[in-house]
Order: sequence, then C-alpha cells, then structure tokens
Amino acid sequence: MSSFILQAHEAGDPAAAGGKAAALSALTQAGFDVPPFLVILPEGVSARGLKAETRGSLQAALPGIGPGPFAVRSSGREEDGASHSHAGQFLSLLDIAEPEVAAAALKVWRSGSTDSLKAYRASRGLDPASGAPAIIVQRLVKARAAGVAFSADPVGGRRDRFVISAIAGLGDKLVGGEVDGDDYVVDAATGATLEGPPDGVLGATDIAALTGLIAQVAAARGSAQDIEWAFEGERLFLLQARPITTQLRDPAWPDPTVTIFDNSNIVESYPGLVSPLTYSFAQYAYARVYRRFVALLGVAPVRIAESAPIFDNMLGRVDGRVYYNLVNWYRALALLPGFSLNRAHMETMMGVSEPLPAAISASIGPGPARGFTKAIEYARMGRAGFGLLFEALRLKRTIRGFYTRLNGALRVRPEAIAAMPLSALATEYRTIEARLLDRWDAPLVNDFLCMIAFGASRKLLERWCGPDGVEIHNAVMIGQGDIVSAEPARRIATMGALAAGKPQLIAALQRGDLAASKADAALGREIDAYLAKFCDRCTEELKLESITLDQDPAPLLAAIAAAALTPRAAHAQSGDGMAALERILGDRPIRRRIARLMLGWARDRVRDRENLRFERTRIFGHARRVLVAMGQQLAALDAIDAPRDVFLLTVPELLGAIEGFGTTADLKGLVTIRKAEMARAAERRDPPERVTVTGPAGLRSESMAASEPIRSDASETVRKGTGCSAGTVRARARLIRDPRREALVQGEILVARHTDPGWIAVFSNASAIVVERGSLLSHSAIVAREMGIPCVVGLKGALDWIIDGEMISVDGASGEVGKADG
Repeated sequence: MSSFILQAHEAGDPAAAGGKAAALSALTQAGFDVPPFLVILPEGVSARGLKAETRGSLQAALPGIGPGPFAVRSSGREEDGASHSHAGQFLSLLDIAEPEVAAAALKVWRSGSTDSLKAYRASRGLDPASGAPAIIVQRLVKARAAGVAFSADPVGGRRDRFVISAIAGLGDKLVGGEVDGDDYVVDAATGATLEGPPDGVLGATDIAALTGLIAQVAAARGSAQDIEWAFEGERLFLLQARPITTQLRDPAWPDPTVTIFDNSNIVESYPGLVSPLTYSFAQYAYARVYRRFVALLGVAPVRIAESAPIFDNMLGRVDGRVYYNLVNWYRALALLPGFSLNRAHMETMMGVSEPLPAAISASIGPGPARGFTKAIEYARMGRAGFGLLFEALRLKRTIRGFYTRLNGALRVRPEAIAAMPLSALATEYRTIEARLLDRWDAPLVNDFLCMIAFGASRKLLERWCGPDGVEIHNAVMIGQGDIVSAEPARRIATMGALAAGKPQLIAALQRGDLAASKADAALGREIDAYLAKFCDRCTEELKLESITLDQDPAPLLAAIAAAALTPRAAHAQSGDGMAALERILGDRPIRRRIARLMLGWARDRVRDRENLRFERTRIFGHARRVLVAMGQQLAALDAIDAPRDVFLLTVPELLGAIEGFGTTADLKGLVTIRKAEMARAAERRDPPERVTVTGPAGLRSESMAASEPIRSDASETVRKGTGCSAGTVRARARLIRDPRREALVQGEILVARHTDPGWIAVFSNASAIVVERGSLLSHSAIVAREMGIPCVVGLKGALDWIIDGEMISVDGASGEVGKADG
C-alpha cells in the first residue's frame, strides 16, 4: 500500500494523520464502535488532485472499509486538540459514492487553504500557512438519529451533567448549525434525564446508551469530551471525539454521603406540591416535636442537643414535594432506649412501605448489645417504661393542660388578626411556637400509647377470636360516635335532611351559592355552626396555602346537596363490636374482661388521637390566618406584589423581614425565583415514593427522576388491600386526583391516591372508596365507616391499574377489589 494511505490502526500519530484521525485510531483500538476508515496523508494530494500512487492505493483500500457511500472529512494536524478544535474550519462531505471519493478528497484538502482558516489560525497564534489537512475516508453510517454530545456542560461549565443534541437522520445539518435539534441534559452521576422533550428523537434506551458512551469516552481520553455519534438501527457508533476547549469549572470532590427520601407515610398530610411557607412551618414543627418525643422516652438532654442536625433535618423537599429524610428518622430511633436490643421491631415505628437498606441501617446506631452493655440498655428501657407508665397515668391531665394552652393561644379572633400590624402578627406567631409547637406533649404521648394499644389489642383479638377478631377490632376502633373526624359526616347528613325535597335549595347548594343556601333559616344556622367549627378542615388542610371553607364553601355545599339527594342509612356503631366480643368469649370471662379493658383503652387512645389531630388542624388554621395577614400587610407596603405571594417565602424569611434578622429585603426577588421553581415542578410527574441521592441532597433535587407509572399486568383482575369498612359494591370507578377540580357522580366508586378530611364532599357521593395509601386509622377509613361506605385502603398502584370509568367491585371487609365485566 502507498505510504500516503494509512489504515485505522496506523493513524495514531497526529503529526502525520492529524488530530481527528489520531483520536479515532485510539478510540478504535480502545474498543469503541467507530465506523471503519482510512486516512489519506496531505502529501499524497497536489493542487491538481490525488497523486497517481495515492489514487491507486485508495482504489485498492476502499473495499476494506465497506461498499460505500462514504464520509470524507478533514484531519488537520492541530485539529481536535485540547487547545484548538478547528470546529467548522475544514470541509466535510457526506454520502459520497466510491467513484467520487478522490474528487471529494481534493475538495477537503483544498479547504485547508481558505482565507477563513488562515484568519482562524492567525488569531490563535498558529502558522496560517500550514493548514493542509489529512483526509479521513470513512464508511457512512445510515443514521436513524445522530448528533453531538458533551461530557460536561460547555456553556455553564458544569462537570456533573452531560449535554446531548439530537436530530433524525444524519447529523451534518445539526453540526453545521442549519437546524436545531432536540436538546437533553442528563445527570452524570445517576443517568437521570433532567431536561428534554417528552416526545423527542431519542427514547429512554437511546439516552441510556449515549450516557454510557459519553462516560466511557471521557474516561478513555482522560478529559471532558465533545463527541459526534449516530444510531444505525439500535447500534450506536462513535464518529468523533475531541476535548472540550471552553473553560470548565473545577471538578467537585466525590461526596459518598447517601440520603434517602421517602413519602409513603407523610403524603397523606402533605400531598402534591407544597409551598415554601408550609414546608418551613412543618420543618420547624417536626424538629421541635420530635425533640420532645425522644425526651419523653428518656433520652438525655445532652444527647438531644448533640443530635440537633438530625432533628433539624427530619424532612426534605424533593421537587416541591415533602418527604421524610429516612436516614435521619432512623438516627433518631437509634437514640431511643432498647434500640440495640431490637432494631428490627423499632424500624416498624417509621411506618414506611419498605425498610431502610441493610447496608445503611447497619452503619447507624450502636451494634447489638452484649454483656454489661446489654444490662445497661435494659436499665434504660426500664426507666423509659416507668416514665411512659407515669405519662399514661396522668394522660388525662396532660390532655386537659394541652387544651388549656391551646384555647389560650387561639383566643384571638380572626377579625382581630386581620387588623394587626406586622410586628404584632410576628409576636402572635411566636406565641404559637412557644405555647404549642414547643410543648406538644399530649399528642405525642397519646400517639405513642395509641400505636402500642392498637397493635397489641388487634393481635390479642386475632389470637382469641380468630378471623372475627379483626372485624370486631375494626368496629370498635373505627366506628366510634365520639371521634371528631366523623362529626362532619353526621352534620352534613343532618343538613342534607333539612334540604331534602327542596329542589331550589338543592340547586343553590350545587352551584355553591352560599347566600341562597342560607335563605333557609334552619339550614343557614347549621351551615354557620359548621363553618365556625370546621372551616379549617378543608382539602389538604395542613398546607397553609389551601383555600379554607370560610373562603370557599362550595365543597361543603356540594356535600350537603349530595346528602339531600341520597340520604345514607345509619351505620353500625362500636356497640356491635362489643356485642360480638361477648358472643365469642361469653364462656371465657377472664379473657372477655381482659379483651374489653384492652379494647376500651385502645379505643380511647384512637379517639383522643383523632380529636387531638383536629386540634392540630385548628393550630394550623390559626397560623394560616396570621401568615395570610402578614401577606396582606406586606402587599400593602409593596414588599410583595400580592398577599398570596407570602406562601412563596419561608417562615425565617418572613419573620426576618419583620423582626430585623433577615439577610435580604428583596422579598419580591425571592418570590420571583420560587414562582419559577414551582412552575417547573408542576410540569413534572411526582417523584417516586422513595428517592436515593448521593452527595449534597439539596443541590441534587432536580436530578431526582420523575416516577414512571406502575406497569400492571393487563390480565390481573383482582387485587387486595386493607378492608376497613364492610360492604360490597359493584359500580363504575372514578379516578379523582384533585377533589377541588374533579367531581364524582352519585353512586360511583371513588379511587384516589390519598385522601384527607377535606374530601368529605367527594365521599358524600361515593358508593365505595378505594385508596392507594392509608391504614385502618386513616381519615378515609374512619369517615367511610361512619358514613356506612365500603372502603379499602392501601391498594398500591390503584390509579395505574384501574381505568377511569370501568366497572369494578369492592369488598370493604376482605379488602378485595376486582375488575367486573360490562
């Protein structure tokens, strides 16, 4: 072969073959899938064309790289170098048939003497007269998609992301700037797509293949790379690789810290997007409340103080949604007496759908206690047990004291709050913190005792009464008449009875006309009484930005209308459960007595748990009124544009602006940033139930990939959840994601991801309820049982398995949900 023709493996010297050919030669020998090529040295070409020797050798060598067509490209000696890329300075020709290769090679060779190239080289201190390139002749890839990719962001300089541009077919027009392609940004560490069109040229499999190629090329070349690529069918070819010549940021040190976020439990309280104000309020509340919790269980004050970073980071905000920081919850549990004796049991206290990975849980807290350490741990547990027994004995007094503080803190009327200046509002908010959030004793003690009593009594009845024990337990625990969560349902039923048989009144209720609805004096009094007590019990009631019933009573009025049209039969109360207990254990008086005592204690704890949660709603409602009043005053002072912009600030930012410790007075600037963040988050699917992040968790929130729908087996006709309100219904399913914007036709089965007390209007029309999340003590379970509606909770993936509008059957006792024919 002529000395003017080099095979791919011979083209490794950039001084002879040029920078591009040398790079492709090295990549080929490193095992990358580079289309076969050969190189024509510049010395083999003259101004009149290829030299005779070169032409003959080329004709002999071309069959070895393929039948054609070919790409004919330049390879300047300093092209594709670390300092000078020469991008766009030389000619590249595509789709060249074998007979035209020699002519195309001459054109590429001549592109080395253009005035623009000479100017480019002179501007960079290179010899303008030595630009004649070698010529690469390469098999042309019949591209399905092609483009360029960067192993670092060439514009922003970030090394933690890959940037991909893609176009259908050959990539020459994209590289030449003639057309715009689809742009993708990929997290370099996780491979998650951060940005990209939903229906772009590249699919998820393509992006994954490209991500692997980008990382491998950068590692092989030892620097950040700009590559050209093409897919021929499913085969990915590497067409070119050169160093990125723009200035990049310094590389970050590897950070192996793992953070696990989980929302399987908290999503019922904080569903969907949550405002910065709500999140910061909840973050403070959790930090204070759980310090108090571990103190009640005997953890020394010095250990609590040392663990401040744990308690201050119990929550995380992932793409605008609230999650538990699961690792810190586990660390908090590790502080409790007895953790080293029974780690597995204490993990269940977190209430999440899957445990912490073993490798992480094993690295937290002390190892299994042995010898003298074991004795010390039992002593700690004994002290904690006596302390808990003491708290249980004085629980009624603790609850009375909590209510006294609560009512004292909430003594200020809403109209008085609305008339306060900013400094007074800040003082009122500090009162909520000091008198309530920092002294959250009764709910904490009762919740812990409730968890113990509920679980122990349920296991006892299952052991002594068999399968009937579960239904007895449900009837006693959930079907209580004195739980405040069930009171709205009874009141709505009463108001529905007042409106029944009055078509004009029902029509006014259905269109949300409060004035016309209150024209009926008796109904008006009941509506006023309901709003006076339950106006804060709205949809997503723990989110400060939620619209309360006194601001928009339409959901309440719709529920009354539904009750007027379809009055429900009274549901069996807890006495039925006790009667069944008497029947089953009638010949075992000791067991019957023990069971009644345990059931009674557990029932009281469940009742107090729900009633104290309603008081939490009142506290949040009071805080909401104070913070909304702050927003109104800030808008009046032109510190923010609109009163509801206050929800886009955090509590410290808000108080800092009023009390003087803030770091900026530009609240409008903060609001603008947050609005843009919330808008972007609203466009994305919810992140998955569990998200694992390596490195700085807050900085990597945008790389937490949105969850994909749960893929269900089309042949699967029956699934089982937790039955919590007996009854069997066959009807049409209606999938409701937002009860404020979506309606349920009377008699349909409500299917939802999660519910809260504000869903009462939707419940009123439902013939049955199916919920993805939740437990026997969820609001949906309690209210459904009170209203006599069959209910199944904990049916995972229900919204992806059930098709909106299809016929399904629900067995509220067994928990089975099936797809019905027709």
